[in-house]
Amino acid sequence: MNYMAAFEISASGMSVERTRLDTTAVNLANVNSTRGVDGTAFRPLRVVSGPKTDRKFTAAMEAFSAAHSVPGVEVSEVRQLDVPPRLVYEPSHPDADAKGFVAYPGINPVAEMVNLISTMRAYEANVVALNAAKTMAMKALDIGGK
Repeated sequence: MNYMAAFEISASGMSVERTRLDTTAVNLANVNSTRGVDGTAFRPLRVVSGPKTDRKFTAAMEAFSAAHSVPGVEVSEVRQLDVPPRLVYEPSHPDADAKGFVAYPGINPVAEMVNLISTMRAYEANVVALNAAKTMAMKALDIGGK
């Protein structure tokens, strides 16, 4: 068993989940923002991830071998979602339109909290897998050393 590959896979999963956690935190922090520094409305963010790809030709050829068959995951992009704003009637708000409505980002805090919980669970699962691989490697060293 290639323990380094197991470590790399778990580490890549933890890295992706960390990015998901950061973007969820940004979304929750901006749930009541009416505009950003540049004056435009905040748009919710989503992380798009996929299998890790090495763009080097030799690494791509090695990917066909059994030792490199599972390379892990990586963040492909952090995408802004096109969701309609949440309109709230607040005529005294400085950003209210002519009808008295304020456009807040179309962020659903409940969905963001569910995303946060699932992200934390996925991160924890990667930590457990990393620790299991580490324990197996240590046991193999103990067996081989006796």
